[in-house]
Amino acid sequence: MANVTFHQDPVTLIGNEVKVGDSAPDFKILTNDLQEKTLADYKGKIKLISVVPSIDTGVCSIQTNRFNEEAHKLDNVQVLTVSMDLPFAQKRWREVNKVETLELLSDHLEGDFGEKYGVLIKELRLLARSIFVVDSNDKVIYVEYVSEVSNHPDYEKALEAAANVK
Repeated sequence: MANVTFHQDPVTLIGNEVKVGDSAPDFKILTNDLQEKTLADYKGKIKLISVVPSIDTGVCSIQTNRFNEEAHKLDNVQVLTVSMDLPFAQKRWREVNKVETLELLSDHLEGDFGEKYGVLIKELRLLARSIFVVDSNDKVIYVEYVSEVSNHPDYEKALEAAANVK
């Protein structure tokens, strides 16, 4: 399992670590309009899944805005941002930040995504910062578990992985 810290303190991640080459685990998460979504809702698309602890923090906001700005440059790629924030908070943040090219999705109800992707922080019930790129056949082709939750992910590597999917 990935070794992850939150403000330099070790945390426990619940679930199994996802690795390149794995079949992407299915999940249940909520849209900002409280509709359930699963992996099947993105069938046939490449998925860049950006995972953040809370959309209202600086690094998470920067990360989500960065992927929103880059999303329109990616062909057949659906960018998703997943957090434990309530759907209402995500919707407010999305409107304030004029986010239109990615979906903000909430895992607050069951933590299903967090457990299945091995990013649910046991001590905080937040998601660990991470990136997953999944091809159109639902194979995982890129994974980054950010070792310190308050740090930025490697944007360039994730974007390159999504752009170069065959």
